[in-house]
Amino acid sequence: MGSFNDYPVRLTIDYPERLEKISTFFRILYAIPVFIILSLISTFLFPAVAFIILFRRKYPKWWFDWNVAYTAFATRAKAYLFLLRDEYPSVDEEQGIHFEMDYPDVRNDLNRWKPLVKWFLVIPHIFILSFLTSIVYLFSIVAWFAILFTGKYPREIFNFTVGVMRWNLRVTGYAILLVTDKYPPFSF
Repeated sequence: MGSFNDYPVRLTIDYPERLEKISTFFRILYAIPVFIILSLISTFLFPAVAFIILFRRKYPKWWFDWNVAYTAFATRAKAYLFLLRDEYPSVDEEQGIHFEMDYPDVRNDLNRWKPLVKWFLVIPHIFILSFLTSIVYLFSIVAWFAILFTGKYPREIFNFTVGVMRWNLRVTGYAILLVTDKYPPFSF
């Protein structure tokens, strides 16, 4: 089995040495506008790509680029909400969050009928990720207090949170963004 770095969806986040206490204290309030924007544009990602792959056996490069940009922005917003980074989420800069997604060769790498069942195939992932994400929210509260008192994000909680985000992105790349037919591993 290959390295997880060979998977078509990859994420790494730079560990911050110091975090701002004031920004951390008000983080939920600061994040509200970003999540309003993300919720307004997120509903169109899956259906359009699924139909294009199913009926045309194509994944237009411009649409792929849009999905990559949107997913990278959403990932920066989640990292900001989970206190992993202090920078307010940029719509176009990496900000210490390195997200990559490989452009698929639809005719050779994607089965045109799989978009109809991928949502079903990831149900085990969804159950596990739902549980792990609830732990991430609890750990974010612990990290919030740690940052307020020490200015540092506990390394173990940071690694766990990034791992859950990485796993979630692999599942999203498989079932929602449809960039691969390679089943996502059950791993951080």
